[in-house]
Amino acid sequence: LLTIPPSSALSGKAYVREKVCQEYKILGKENFRTLTIISTSRKYSNGTFQEIDHLVRDIVSLAETCCADGADPSCYDAGSTALSEKSCGVDSPFPAHPGAARCCGQQGLERKLCLAALRHPPQPLPRFLQPSDSELCHAFRLEPQEFADRFLYEYASSYSQAPLPVLLASTTSFLSMVSTCCISPLPTACFLKEKLERKTLSLLTLTSNRICSRFSAYGKDKASFSSLASLAQKIPTASFEELLPLAEDAAEVASQCCDSMAEDCMQKKLLEHTARVCSALSARDRRFAACCKGKNLMENHFCILAMPPALALRLPEPPEPTNEELCAKEGALHATRFLFELARRHPSLPEAVLAKLYDSAGKLRGECCSSEDSSACWDSKRQRIGAELFPFLAKADQLCGQYHKLPFLEFKKRLRDSLAQPEPEPGPAQLEQLLEQRASFASSCCLPDASPLLCASKV
Repeated sequence: LLTIPPSSALSGKAYVREKVCQEYKILGKENFRTLTIISTSRKYSNGTFQEIDHLVRDIVSLAETCCADGADPSCYDAGSTALSEKSCGVDSPFPAHPGAARCCGQQGLERKLCLAALRHPPQPLPRFLQPSDSELCHAFRLEPQEFADRFLYEYASSYSQAPLPVLLASTTSFLSMVSTCCISPLPTACFLKEKLERKTLSLLTLTSNRICSRFSAYGKDKASFSSLASLAQKIPTASFEELLPLAEDAAEVASQCCDSMAEDCMQKKLLEHTARVCSALSARDRRFAACCKGKNLMENHFCILAMPPALALRLPEPPEPTNEELCAKEGALHATRFLFELARRHPSLPEAVLAKLYDSAGKLRGECCSSEDSSACWDSKRQRIGAELFPFLAKADQLCGQYHKLPFLEFKKRLRDSLAQPEPEPGPAQLEQLLEQRASFASSCCLPDASPLLCASKV
């Protein structure tokens, strides 16, 4: 279940055995077990601790038995087949997955590779809450092994989109801190020192989880647009030509490092990207200059990510691309430029709405540019866009703008007043339903670290 697609050098079965046994022998049983807890918790981030524990025990037992010197070459294949049978059983103790039924309809290596490729969608929000230092030490002293296993499970499933090397480094560092400070004569001072030393690694885990969640949900092109829109809302005075290369660079970092097993890929590339952003935008905007003045580039990057949108600029209506431009070779670029102009004019517009617009623009281009009369198609679409889209954008921008500015209770009071105004006035039950729906959207999706999958369904 820890397989990757076979290389051309070895046939599938031999490749899988060689890969797992090589990992087991290099890492040793305990480190292999740690890596297995992290990787299975990432893959099945909605599984319970008990389900992950069952799976880990079976995987480690299989490697221990079949990777031993003198083990029968067919041992691993037979054991992994038995594991896949167990996965497909009605009372399987392993994490449930809706795609498992499709895999279980296959046989042999195809079934095993299919099961290995399954992955739960990421959790909308990380559920890991770090206990107090005294609580950590109490749990650690009570049962050190179970404490470590549960921590690895909770942390890896909460930050399941962070690259595996980042998660491994972050969890190893945390457990080292706990084991050191809980036996220290001055635990408070020890924890303070260790947490300061871990700060960069903690921020890397948070930010890479966010970056890779978007990359996983969006793909490279849409992730690039997401970065472009975010920058446009934070620095609306910057031009499309200034911001597009930075957005494309951010998407390139994600594409190179989210699935990379290279130990320092994400940290190295992200710091290089942050240096480029700071170099390009510090002189253009005092808020970027403030974020970029620190010596720790990871803290600078986190500061830029957390930066709220700028105040709206008074700009003329953006020029719409012509029908011919939209259907030309550079049509996608013209559409992206127009969406960029919308983003900088509506700085509080949530990412989920802009992402939906990006999808719709691609769909419209496919529809109209392949029709017999593309101009007539575009003209009819433009009428709907003018009548429906622009008022919707203004409302969404206002909703998130008020959410950012006001205390939550005041925000809900204003929202209730605005929802009660239309004619005919909604009934009490409908008003409450609308109020809860809009407030839920704002509290989930107006934030810079909103879950792309959760918010796509809420738009």
